[in-house]
Amino acid sequence: MGEFRGPEYRGVVEESPRICNSQKVSIMPLIFLIFYEVSGGPFGIEDSVNAAGPLLAIAGFLVFPFIWSIPEALITAELGTMFPENGGYVVWVSSALGPFWGFQLGWMKWLSGVIDNALYPVLFLDYLKSSFHVLGGGWPRTLAVLILTAVLTYMNYRGLTIVGWIAVFLGVFSILPFIIMGFVAIPKLKPSRWLVVDMKNVNWSLYLNTLFWNLNYWDSISTLAGEVHNPKKILPKALLYAMVLVMAGYLFPLLTGTGAIPLDREQWEDGYFSQIAMAIGGAWLRSWLQGASALSNMGMFLTEMSSDSYQLLGMAERGMLPAFFGKRSRYGTPLVGILFSASGVILLSWMSFQEIVAAENFLYCFGMLLEFVAFIRLRVKHPRAHRPYKVPLGTAGVVMMLIPPSVLIVVVLVFASWKVMLVSLIAVFIGIVLQPGLKYIEKRQWLKFSVSPDLPVFVAAVDDNNLSDSNVQNSDQINQ
Repeated sequence: MGEFRGPEYRGVVEESPRICNSQKVSIMPLIFLIFYEVSGGPFGIEDSVNAAGPLLAIAGFLVFPFIWSIPEALITAELGTMFPENGGYVVWVSSALGPFWGFQLGWMKWLSGVIDNALYPVLFLDYLKSSFHVLGGGWPRTLAVLILTAVLTYMNYRGLTIVGWIAVFLGVFSILPFIIMGFVAIPKLKPSRWLVVDMKNVNWSLYLNTLFWNLNYWDSISTLAGEVHNPKKILPKALLYAMVLVMAGYLFPLLTGTGAIPLDREQWEDGYFSQIAMAIGGAWLRSWLQGASALSNMGMFLTEMSSDSYQLLGMAERGMLPAFFGKRSRYGTPLVGILFSASGVILLSWMSFQEIVAAENFLYCFGMLLEFVAFIRLRVKHPRAHRPYKVPLGTAGVVMMLIPPSVLIVVVLVFASWKVMLVSLIAVFIGIVLQPGLKYIEKRQWLKFSVSPDLPVFVAAVDDNNLSDSNVQNSDQINQ
């Protein structure tokens, strides 16, 4: 008969058939969806030079990925293939720590994503206002934000495959001018400029927030795993290729800009790469780079909204949100999730760039701590669970891997302003109250909540000769 070894997950034994009107995302669009979730190009890294000078800026984008990006991407590869469904990290934490903490993570990550997305229409208009001064403020700017948000929201409504291929086009268009600028700048490069550093004049808060903002969100792609073709196979590959693309997309322009132009740290602010392009290649290159900058913000908006809306859909399918959040359009897209995320973007678009970056980083840090705990707990609680991709480290090894990013999280939280801390803690408190409030609404049957019957099924691990029906566990156990 064999000896029962305990109720641990062996993995998904059937794929969800619930996607009927939407095409699955292939590896190329997936790479660029990750690229835009994380980066979108070097637009926004200029503040690292302003804050710390060339040497620390270059060193930061070389070292920081090993402290943060690679561990986060490895966790996403392992857990994203172990739980290949929409909802992503919400399902991970729910499985490890229970639905209360899964909901808290979902709330913080969704709010962080919406805050982040509120930035992109504003930045898009900032790149255009030098040519169209009417967009600098007042009702024309407000109207432009609303129109832009509506157009990009409609693109999300039409389907994730469309968003993915738009991301590919925008990614190529945004990267090319920096490649051309780099080759044109070769005769002007002076490597000694890369070594300039002034440790007494470093804005550590701006430096760390800039690095963190430009190198996080690797886990966001997990909320789209249910829309990906064969996620168990291509998700780890896409994360690897996107990592190479992101790092090259940062370091190449940074080396070009700091090495070819005499240093003036005060000039290194958002949009400074366009001035570098003018000095190196002329007006045509500057215009191309400005256009790429503006369109890159569109790409980041599209991918962030996709991640946020599919997260809400996944939470609804798990019974964490009212069932109407799981409603799909005729294109297979999460209709209510898209509208809800778009409304959040419009409501938060009044915040300044610095407030947006600091607030989203603060909330994101809380969420990542929960993910780290869930990752280790799943390793300890279900060591023999089927993992299509597994980080090649034992439990002690993954604990050691997560110590540096955990320390970094503490540092980022400490450097936050009191205003950002207060607003973020209020947001956390709302989530703590919201979850039992929704449970009360469900109990009173004021709104319909349901767990999708099409969710993947997990089975308990027993002897291979004795897989009995009594050990089959439907994934709705996560919500009990």
